[in-house]
Amino acid sequence: MKKNVRNIAKQIVCIIMSIIVVAPFYMVVINSFKSKNEAARMSLALPTKWFFNNYTEVIEKGKLVQGFANSVTYAVVATLIGVISCAMAAFVMCRKRTKVNNFLYYFVLCGLFFPVNYVTLVKVLTVAGLANTKFGIIIAFTSAMIPFCIFTIRNFVLSLPVELDEAAVIDGAGPISMFFKIIVPMLKPTLVTCFILQFMGVWSDFLTPLYLSNKSSMFPMNIAVYQFFGKNKNYWNYIFADIVLTCLPVVIVYLIGQKYIVGGMTSGAVKE
Repeated sequence: MKKNVRNIAKQIVCIIMSIIVVAPFYMVVINSFKSKNEAARMSLALPTKWFFNNYTEVIEKGKLVQGFANSVTYAVVATLIGVISCAMAAFVMCRKRTKVNNFLYYFVLCGLFFPVNYVTLVKVLTVAGLANTKFGIIIAFTSAMIPFCIFTIRNFVLSLPVELDEAAVIDGAGPISMFFKIIVPMLKPTLVTCFILQFMGVWSDFLTPLYLSNKSSMFPMNIAVYQFFGKNKNYWNYIFADIVLTCLPVVIVYLIGQKYIVGGMTSGAVKE
């Protein structure tokens, strides 16, 4: 009897927490299809009339096509470069346990504990001639994800037996072919996990593009939403539609790769 009461209580708590999380998303989506006056009430009721043209208006007025292209460029390029390079670095650090590699590993981990100093970052990019460039923003995003990716991937590589490397060498595989043909397929859960988490982080990052660029042509979608809100703060139906369009790619990426996230995060949970 007590066990049933506990299970029911747990279910009720889970339902309440789910409603608290889902209700704001539901409100945003529903109000994005309402008229200006109806959306301003921010109610949870269904629209009396569905205005699907809110989305086409937002895309045209908010310049979301350009913002979407910038966000995709930053997120995809930075994440691919970061994940692949971190996987290669983590593999070398695991297989060659020299003092230099150990020092580099713990030095890189320091990036998990220190915040980004945007003043210094802007100065470095200015000296390098990369300020106000997309390449500079991509470098900033890539460098920011190195500590987490190396930490996660290295812990998984530790669980891979060295005998795999030895067998590949005996079969005539070189370092590059061994890594991409033998190691990378086994790293798939962790690599996909790192890609999804870092993709969502870059897509949602507001401060980095804001500090590193002053050209509207380089702004990603989240800054485009911010600018659109400033110009149309009385049109909540457009603002809600803008928010939905901004969040949609992240939700799609997460739903596609969600099965890898739990497995990828727990597969590297091994002790040295």
